[in-house]
Amino acid sequence: MGRIYLLRHGQTAWNKEEVFRGTLDVPLDDVGRRQARDAGRALKRKGLKDPVIYCSPQARARETAEIVAAEIPVQELHPEPAFRDLNFGEWQGMPKTEVARLYPDLLKKWATEPAGIVFPGGEGLEAVADRAEEALYRLARENLHRDMILVSHQVVNKVILCRLLGAGLNVFWRLGQDTACLNLLEYNGSHFVVQTVNDTHHLSAAL
Repeated sequence: MGRIYLLRHGQTAWNKEEVFRGTLDVPLDDVGRRQARDAGRALKRKGLKDPVIYCSPQARARETAEIVAAEIPVQELHPEPAFRDLNFGEWQGMPKTEVARLYPDLLKKWATEPAGIVFPGGEGLEAVADRAEEALYRLARENLHRDMILVSHQVVNKVILCRLLGAGLNVFWRLGQDTACLNLLEYNGSHFVVQTVNDTHHLSAAL
């Protein structure tokens, strides 16, 4: 049975400032780099079996993955476009306060019925879930006897968990995914078992 550690990237300045990031590239801040090191050290203690890392190609996820790879260490690190963040379209780069002023009705729907939204100039949760779920199954089959680390984004991790748990995407806001959290999945060749969700015990208390 293969183990898959689903990791959210570390903190960025835009996480703290509540700016919609989406497919824009934002680097980790100092806290985010420390979180990535903490995650890497925690994963090293797991006694990983022939580990391989796949990550979103975006800067914040790629940097997190590179730090984790150096800590374990892991030689194989591959970008996987299917794990890129949700494209928020016209919202990208805008603070939440500005979105609330310009798109009050859509923001309310995003908070209450997220599955039904396709963002202006962007995409919706269903599209993200379809591409991420397909990639997850494909990579799990290809690496059945190895441990995998997948470094991605809050939205991507949440929709993956929704699909694996058989829940509709409108439960999106009921799942926590803090920066640099770990989720443990196990794959037996036919289906996944979700063992751990949003584990942050490895993060330094000084954050």
